[in-house]
Amino acid sequence: MIYIYYDEEADFLEVSFEEPAKSGTTEEIEEGVFVTRDIDSQRVSNVGILSFKKRVELLKRVLATLNKRLPIEISISK
Repeated sequence: MIYIYYDEEADFLEVSFEEPAKSGTTEEIEEGVFVTRDIDSQRVSNVGILSFKKRVELLKRVLATLNKRLPIEISISK
């Protein structure tokens, strides 16, 4: 199951692909883009993006580099 959380006040989007890792590590792969992986399996458990409204298109690119896809389109209406 995929969980999507958006904090409008902080303009932060987080997409989780599985339950939180019991032991995980998070790295900032580019400015304001965070990827959390399970330490043992190295599976990506979630992706977070700061300033999401300004960078909606970034989500698709980041997910593609991680070989992940969403079953829906995410957009921000202006």
